[in-house]
Amino acid sequence: MTIQASRQYEDAAALLRPLESGLEASLEALRRRLAVDAEGEGLLDIAYRVVDSPLGRLLLAATEAGVVRVAFELEDHQAVLQRLADSVGPRILEAPERLDDAARQLDEYFTGRRRQFQLPVDFRLSRGFRLDVLHHLPEIAYGSTESYAQVARAAGSPNAVRAVGTACATNPLPVIVPCHRVVRSDGSFGGYLGGMEAKRTLLELEAAA
Repeated sequence: MTIQASRQYEDAAALLRPLESGLEASLEALRRRLAVDAEGEGLLDIAYRVVDSPLGRLLLAATEAGVVRVAFELEDHQAVLQRLADSVGPRILEAPERLDDAARQLDEYFTGRRRQFQLPVDFRLSRGFRLDVLHHLPEIAYGSTESYAQVARAAGSPNAVRAVGTACATNPLPVIVPCHRVVRSDGSFGGYLGGMEAKRTLLELEAAA
């Protein structure tokens, strides 16, 4: 490419940039309008947004009943949304407003200004003993931990230690429902959906408060 052709290309690209920016803004405004209209008419099964956190980008999804899913990047957000479409409902839109309160409380938690979440949650993705375990987890105090055996007893099935591990590993609402506070009897971490470093970060955050 000659110098003159290169300059012509750069000039054309410079002329197009404002048009592209305007188109992006128009599309974003249209998307928001569609989300608001769908929400107002009860046509939205699931609203979602993505937020930044010390654990990476988190997908937040909510039904009308409450927050139904928190997903780590390593879970593949698009795959998570597809599973939600299959199990909850296909009408899914990026509609951040429904999740404003969840995003705010998560930010307060990660900056050490919140120790307990006060959010409506939708537990429809968990059933049976797994749901019993999830109901117990918020009772574990901020900055404290319980062993899998202790949680099994608290959930009413003292011998179901392995099942507690499964319930924590499949917790659809990590961080908000604090499965990171469940550790092995010897104090080692055990597994975590977001990975060991994420679990370490959360426990150290709470220990430092």
